[in-house]
Amino acid sequence: MALRCGIVGLPNVGKSTLFNALSRAGAESANYPFCTIEPNVGMVSVPDTRLTKLGEINESVSVVTTTIEFVDIAGLVAGASKGEGLGNQFLGHIREVDAIIHVVRCFDDSNVVHVSGAVDPKQDIEIIETELLLKDLDAVEKRIEKSTKAAKGGDKTAKDEQAFYERLLTFLSDGNPIRLLETTDPEAIWLKSLFLLTNKPVLYAANVSEDDIQGENDHVLRVREIAAEERAGVVVVCAELESQISELEDDERDLFLQEMGLEVSGLDRLIEAAYKLLGLITFFTAGPKETRAWTVPHGTKAPGAAGQIHTDFERGFIRAETIKFNDYVTHNGESGARDFGVMRSEGKEYVVADGDVILFRFNV
Repeated sequence: MALRCGIVGLPNVGKSTLFNALSRAGAESANYPFCTIEPNVGMVSVPDTRLTKLGEINESVSVVTTTIEFVDIAGLVAGASKGEGLGNQFLGHIREVDAIIHVVRCFDDSNVVHVSGAVDPKQDIEIIETELLLKDLDAVEKRIEKSTKAAKGGDKTAKDEQAFYERLLTFLSDGNPIRLLETTDPEAIWLKSLFLLTNKPVLYAANVSEDDIQGENDHVLRVREIAAEERAGVVVVCAELESQISELEDDERDLFLQEMGLEVSGLDRLIEAAYKLLGLITFFTAGPKETRAWTVPHGTKAPGAAGQIHTDFERGFIRAETIKFNDYVTHNGESGARDFGVMRSEGKEYVVADGDVILFRFNV
């Protein structure tokens, strides 16, 4: 699944440094605004210790992770919705992603220029949020203009739709992101057709200095308060440190993390949080040739999961032979799980659970 997270924020907050660490793609990073104009894109593996364990049990020749696509979008500035700083182009890039990783500067350093002259997470967040809101207001106003004629024709559905757009306009005008709006099923369909920027889920990445990797400063506290109000997530990360860690070999990396008193890197926490933000789960296929992680949205039924492997699997779906991860490990693989009666045969209505190890049966 080509799921994309867009990394956004003001200039010089550490977006490109964070992207470099995530993807090791070497995106240009510099101490001046608009260094990134065209978005850089990187495919990032989702860390999952379960996959490693399954590979060991099966002595798999190949172990394949699932991935998320991260997009490094240029720094936005006040006035972006009106074209300032090539803002319309950058906002268009945001429209193409599934979720937003909003990098917020939470460190003081006189050697790194801040576009507003001082570090103020609340103000920084408000600048970005305002530009997204203004762009959405413009989109809703245009939709209202188009729908007015249909509503005047007397069609009840058209009138209901028109009333919904008016409600959207009021909600946005009051400074509320659309992701906080409660909708009915028909309203959700109308809303989806607008592709509004503030309807995308948001994860704040609080970028701290190397001497504050636990994120205990007042800047991070303010970000957490704002995120709580918006029902958004927060991950504390030191982009500069993570960039250094990403250059290490695996054994050096693990040793470095131990010395820093960290169980996992900030990047791994960010990737996992982004994965959950998108409402995704992982199921596995496992065997001696290949053990692989697959991504599906929460609530996916077995045929849809089979279709992620190959469309023929979905079209010819017969059943899914399913083992819970813990059962698979406890009984040392598929054979032991079958012998102990914990392999289940599931039909078309089965909803795949996170961690399921599945063997699909199908007709060609």
